[in-house]
Amino acid sequence: MKKTIITALMCLALVSAMPTAAYAMELVVGGQPMGIQLNTDGVMVAGLASIETAEGKKSPAADAGFRQGDIIIKIGERKVSCAADFIDAVAALNGQSAPVTALRDGKTVEMRVQPVLSGENQWMLGMWLRDGISGIGTLTFCDPDSGIYGALGHSVNDEDSGVILPLGDGSISSAQIVGVVPGSQGAPGELTGATDTGKILGSVEKNTEKGIYGHSYVSLGGKVVETGKIQTGSASIISTVSGSEPKEYAVEINRVYSESGCTRVMLTVTDPELCAATGGIVQGMSGSPILQNGCLVGAVTHVSVPT
Repeated sequence: MKKTIITALMCLALVSAMPTAAYAMELVVGGQPMGIQLNTDGVMVAGLASIETAEGKKSPAADAGFRQGDIIIKIGERKVSCAADFIDAVAALNGQSAPVTALRDGKTVEMRVQPVLSGENQWMLGMWLRDGISGIGTLTFCDPDSGIYGALGHSVNDEDSGVILPLGDGSISSAQIVGVVPGSQGAPGELTGATDTGKILGSVEKNTEKGIYGHSYVSLGGKVVETGKIQTGSASIISTVSGSEPKEYAVEINRVYSESGCTRVMLTVTDPELCAATGGIVQGMSGSPILQNGCLVGAVTHVSVPT
């Protein structure tokens, strides 16, 4: 049986648009897979590179002081919202140096950079860029009155720098699970999914350490339950490990503790069917709601891999 560390958060606290009062709320429980598409606000520097020029290898971005994880928002006076904007702005410089404005650790920085002409006759700065990301996650809950939903249970981060992806806009779409790589000693395992980008289910408006949030365009989730407080003992998670229909699986809450201002728990998957299918909790199950005593008490967020 595989263990995972998860964040057990009251759903009241998950949505900034809702009060964090101590009273219970009625929310629709999720558990189904969703395709997630996020577009950045600006372009992220995923890495720095050297450019082959007639004078040898050069790296203007590195020389100017750019770092992995910087978010470029302006080149000269031109706003940069996506990779296409960036390429057009650099080309328009025609080799002239210009100030480049970026966000770094929440602060605005400006560096002057000199483009170089590559062997393919293209003006370049020597950066690998990222302006969006897509993947599969699990819906945690949806508020039936407002349409606000919470999913994933953790932030969407740039895979290279680890920086939380700065959100410009995004969407969630219909998805199904088409395969499972079971977890094993030293390996977390993962679900593989197929996304139907033609069936948009809602918007993504926040990318936070506690999950992604937005508004649904259609009815999401299953049964309506009240929120409650998590404690040690028997519980269940709702997740989808095949197709698109979620199922409820038995778990045991072993420990409840506080860390960095969050309530966290350690649980053990005790359901024989889930253990046989996945080996426990695997990547892609993040956001799976946790039920205890008929109440929604938290969501799976991270896998702790035994070594």
